[in-house]
Amino acid sequence: MIQLSPSILAADFADLGRECRKVLDAGADMLHIDVMDGHFVPNISLGVPVLASLHKALPDAYYDVHLMISEPVRYAPEFVKAGASCITFHIETVEDAAAAVKAIHALGVGAGVSIKPATPVEAILPILDQVEMVLVMSVEPGFGGQKFMPAAVDKIAALDAYRREHGLSFKLSVDGGINSQTGALCTRAGADILVAGSQVFAAADPAAAVAELRAL
Repeated sequence: MIQLSPSILAADFADLGRECRKVLDAGADMLHIDVMDGHFVPNISLGVPVLASLHKALPDAYYDVHLMISEPVRYAPEFVKAGASCITFHIETVEDAAAAVKAIHALGVGAGVSIKPATPVEAILPILDQVEMVLVMSVEPGFGGQKFMPAAVDKIAALDAYRREHGLSFKLSVDGGINSQTGALCTRAGADILVAGSQVFAAADPAAAVAELRAL
């Protein structure tokens, strides 16, 4: 079954706790936390205090934390203390990906790896047997309002084929420009998790939006 991970960047931050409870009650499986540092990506988003506050208000939620930052291993412990359930780092930000995965696992949470649109899937093949999640970016990380890049579908298909061939169990997630049309393309290619922000948070009926995406 397809899982939904709405990005909280699309929520109304004036009432973030209620907004997140709303999408969880509507059937979302987890909350996607986009962390940007103004260095690896040009924008700055939220940090540890926001996650800690959310976790205090919604302690049973699964927090899918996407670190779009230059030193993910350095900051991972603070995000885990704040309530992260899984930490996803970008392969482009580390010199030793296997060591990064090991360090995240040592914190007691799942580890994920993400690739930017220009990064080939071959860059992460050596660690696919070590991670719980692979996040394919279908837009450039750090920029809002971008259109879905169709090349992401080919990457998802290639990763799904590799997963099947080698008997691996990592989840395939996709982030960027996800709606009912692009989501259908991704799920047909093998995606397990759709990261959808405004498609869920801005919906007049979040439960209907979740049901529509899950039906893909």
